[in-house]
Amino acid sequence: MNPNPAEVLKSLENELPPAPPPAGLYKPVLELNGFLYVSGQGPMQKDGSLMRGRAGDDLDLSQAKAAARQVGLTMLSTIRTHFGSVDRIDRLVKTLGMVNATPEFPDHPLVINGFSELMQEVFGPDKGVGVRSAVGMMLPGNIPVEVEAVFKLR
Repeated sequence: MNPNPAEVLKSLENELPPAPPPAGLYKPVLELNGFLYVSGQGPMQKDGSLMRGRAGDDLDLSQAKAAARQVGLTMLSTIRTHFGSVDRIDRLVKTLGMVNATPEFPDHPLVINGFSELMQEVFGPDKGVGVRSAVGMMLPGNIPVEVEAVFKLR
């Protein structure tokens, strides 16, 4: 049985950071043809600052994975702020996870599991898991993780 996403989100209320303002010329979310496209999100903390660091350098796997979970919390906050109730979301469709990592760091998919596990918790074991890519790259402001996603709406 799938959880009620709004109820799960309510249980996470104390963990949710503020929705970040756009850092350039783009829409944080875009509803189009029954889908919700969410722009790349970074790991915003409750105090409004971004987490910093690079996997394989000053962050280990567990710290980078925690940053990916924080990106998920940021994305949920952004959806709620700019779109409304998460109950209008039917399922996660696609995730692109980007990890700020050294060239030697091999575990990009394990890092992005931090995001994916949260989406599974919120939307359920079927509807919270979609297709996914996880890649390593340099990210702006030395944030450890950035994720963009596509959701199918009800």
